[in-house]
Amino acid sequence: MQRQIIARRAFAYRSWSLALLGASLLVLLGADGASAADPTPARKPNIVIIVADDLGYADVGFHGGKEIPTPHLDKLAKAGTRFTSGYVSCPVCSPTRAGLVTGRYQQRFGHEFNPGGGGVREDFGLPLTESTLASALKEAGYTTGLVGKWHLGFASQYHPLARGYDEFFGFLGGAHRYLPEAPNGNNQPILRGREAVNEREYLTDAIGREAVAFIERHHSQPFLLQITFNAVHNPLQAPPKYLDRFKQIEDEKHRLYAAMLSALDDNVGAALAKLEELKLDDRTLVFFISDNGGPAATTSSNKPLAATKGTVWEGGIRIPFLLRWTGHVPAGATYDNPVISLDIPATAAAATGAKLGNGKPIDGINLLPFVTGQATDAPHEQLYWRFGPQWAIRQGQYKLLKTAGAPPKLFDLVADIGEQKDLAAESAERVAALQKSFDQWNAQLEEPRWRPAAQAQKKQAQRQKRAQRLTN
Repeated sequence: MQRQIIARRAFAYRSWSLALLGASLLVLLGADGASAADPTPARKPNIVIIVADDLGYADVGFHGGKEIPTPHLDKLAKAGTRFTSGYVSCPVCSPTRAGLVTGRYQQRFGHEFNPGGGGVREDFGLPLTESTLASALKEAGYTTGLVGKWHLGFASQYHPLARGYDEFFGFLGGAHRYLPEAPNGNNQPILRGREAVNEREYLTDAIGREAVAFIERHHSQPFLLQITFNAVHNPLQAPPKYLDRFKQIEDEKHRLYAAMLSALDDNVGAALAKLEELKLDDRTLVFFISDNGGPAATTSSNKPLAATKGTVWEGGIRIPFLLRWTGHVPAGATYDNPVISLDIPATAAAATGAKLGNGKPIDGINLLPFVTGQATDAPHEQLYWRFGPQWAIRQGQYKLLKTAGAPPKLFDLVADIGEQKDLAAESAERVAALQKSFDQWNAQLEEPRWRPAAQAQKKQAQRQKRAQRLTN
């Protein structure tokens, strides 16, 4: 019954979005499909999805961060809608990206963990049984591009060019050094398409450069552009032009982190400036998220959230989440009901009329009617997470969380965003109901297709222990 309700909602909201798009175009265009002032034919909106890597929840200005200026991200937040309870579907990189490109909980197809072993695995990748947003938009007539980090497979059949993207510039793994001569950091090749290139620019700048160039090349036709920065993920590396902005920061590690975030902000700004220059703001949905919470190792801050990357506490899964579509989405607004990164492809598909999922059910929901006030209920009845022995479910303001070796904990996230007061003992009935809902969802999932290496499992256990101490 719940799945039928969700399916009906998705159909209704997709229809609503298409009707909104058509009505908007009729206002802008004449009867022949063009306005008197602008003879450009009617076209579907562009989609730009910007992903930061390991960004701390509190490090951006629009979440109260003051130490590291993020003027371009702050401007984006002011021009669109900020989701105060925005989540990703996993607290680590690759599974989140699998959900982001499909609109489906990645545990449904066994993509629960980052690849184990630390090297290039031929068996690792987004299953070929899954369809991507890029494929759906390509079929709908879009030019599609990915610039930056992939982390969804190394073998030829998993390459971005085999998964719906017309163009690719970036790297296939989970991390990469930023400076070409740096002694540390993954040194897999930077690729243009399938060919290695000798990239000499600071990697964050190179990703920004390529994003701007893609927009310039394809501005006259509808496009999908995913800009997936590896900043601010380890290794901590930055050139003097960014480090010099933070001479007042004495801690070397934190100074590097600040410089890397400043570079990320500059290059987000460059892509947004190109959209503005080409007068594409009202024709482009822009999304911004981090792929998970920030890790303590880089000096990122998730305050006031508990814990870090790698955990299903809020600090691992609750992230900065923005949506801008000038003239269609309220500017400077906040939306408080829980949403998830799976909603991004669902919203993009609804806005463009693309058919997402290739017949498989989609877990994401079109957010447009909710942020515009056309829909007044919540997009999701529940949100779910499973990451090995850790799991969580959020329903409304309540979240039930289970970690290895500990009983479930219940938190009221409206009253206690930092997950400090466990309500489980006094709310046994609510705990049982949420446990039942999670068990029903969990029964639908596949076994993981691979598991993390021993070192990664050890780090995960350490993160859980640190988070456990926060509430004891």
